Amino acid sequence: MTPKITHFVREIAALLFAGATSIACQPPPSLHTANAVAVLAAQTPPTAKKVADTPVARLLENAKKQTTQTRFYDPAYVSLAYPNGDVSLERGVCTDVVIRALRASGVDLQKTVHEDMRRNFRAYPRKWGLKRPDSNIDHRRVPNLQTYFKRHGKSLPVTDRAADYRPGDIVSWKLPNGLDHIGVVSDALVPGQSRNAIIHNIGRGTEEEDVLFAWKITGHYRYFDR
Repeated sequence: MTPKITHFVREIAALLFAGATSIACQPPPSLHTANAVAVLAAQTPPTAKKVADTPVARLLENAKKQTTQTRFYDPAYVSLAYPNGDVSLERGVCTDVVIRALRASGVDLQKTVHEDMRRNFRAYPRKWGLKRPDSNIDHRRVPNLQTYFKRHGKSLPVTDRAADYRPGDIVSWKLPNGLDHIGVVSDALVPGQSRNAIIHNIGRGTEEEDVLFAWKITGHYRYFDR
């Protein structure tokens, strides 16, 4: 089996498993868009002005660092420590990018989502047949994060204006295959464009790409006041 065929088979297998666990946000290979152009790290020169130490700055620093650490997309259900539980840093799904970035700013979504679901379980989607909260997986599902952000006043209007999406914002999408996806708005501009890149994991590890308007946006969130 050639390397290309092997890679294709692995991606399809991951997608099928994702449907079973319902935490994944990976499209099949055909859904990787032509405008998903990688944003080179060289755009941020070593002499760039140091960013202030704020929650947003720490969020962005961690999200960008993940592009050098998280190499694999892995939707497997894993029993996690609680609180601050995580899968191996070298792997994860789209939600893990957001979870890790917010933890760098002192927000543990595993704990906050779990506590909110314990108090308000019926307010959350009932898509997975659960009868009670599960701290191993609830925060790793896009619809649950969307619900949590909305319930806690983090939602902003969804628009088609690039300027509305600021560095550190969180964006969710509905992919053409029906899966939900989520990522972080980078502070890096797409070369030759006025929009910012997105830091996300959609099947190839955490990457920084030009995908803000690649799919239907279903949510726009800003966790920290500016």
